[in-house]
Amino acid sequence: MTVMCEGQQAFAVGRAAQELELRSGEFELATQLGEVRTVPAGAEDRPGAAGPLGRRRVPAQEIARLQAEPGFPDVLRERIRTVGTNEAAELMRIGPGRFQRLTRAGCFGPVRFYVNRFGAVVWLYLAAEIAEFADREPELLRGNTPAAMRVVLDGGQDWRPRQWRARRVAQLMGQTDDPWESAAVIAAVLPPEELASVVEDPRERLLLRRLRPVFASVMTATVAARESFERVLAAEEFDEVMWYRVNLTRALEAARKEDPGRHRSPVVRQPARERNQPPSFRNSPSWTTETSILPSRS
Repeated sequence: MTVMCEGQQAFAVGRAAQELELRSGEFELATQLGEVRTVPAGAEDRPGAAGPLGRRRVPAQEIARLQAEPGFPDVLRERIRTVGTNEAAELMRIGPGRFQRLTRAGCFGPVRFYVNRFGAVVWLYLAAEIAEFADREPELLRGNTPAAMRVVLDGGQDWRPRQWRARRVAQLMGQTDDPWESAAVIAAVLPPEELASVVEDPRERLLLRRLRPVFASVMTATVAARESFERVLAAEEFDEVMWYRVNLTRALEAARKEDPGRHRSPVVRQPARERNQPPSFRNSPSWTTETSILPSRS
């Protein structure tokens, strides 16, 4: 379907994916990474549409720009190509075991995941990021593991879920200027008891649940798969939980100041909307200092 959005011709999500010769999952990732620019949908969208992508459109000019790129559609597909552990290890010319150690230690993070029928989480990585890391940090691909990394690994830490959450939160925070929607993004990764501790007003908690965005589209056919999926979505480590608690407190302060009566209104806006470009994401938070995820407001 073709509609008019912001005064320009635009394609619905399904049609845009067809025009760009991308599968639905590829298209979803491309928009999350900012490889395909989208614009807000018009008023014709109905409340309850499934997920943020259901309310976005792709300008015809954006379709034309991508189709005009040399090597289309292969070049576009390569920019969003994901790889699993074995293929990623081959790209880096190291063994799967060493690759696992690098990613568990937080040297780089996954971009997607799925849960198999046994309930095991299978992480997927952006091939371009893997190649970039190999070029940037060749000393980590050979020789002894650095002492700081050994401490992380010997302690049983696994930064992959945390890396994925940080990336997805950053993307969703860049998709909205609405203060309550921003708070809902952060609230979504806190365990229920932590959320209740930060947000004592049940009306505010209800609003945050209603505004909760779609973090991932993952099939969970079994109980084990569902439990694994839910574990990925929720922060676990003490410092990560405290970091999100602090940022949620700040986000709530901003929301209450800018829109103090929102949680009392019977009309609730839809979840956070996608913007054209998600914010940049640092690949190795385990070796850097985590900073505020709240966007600046003018």
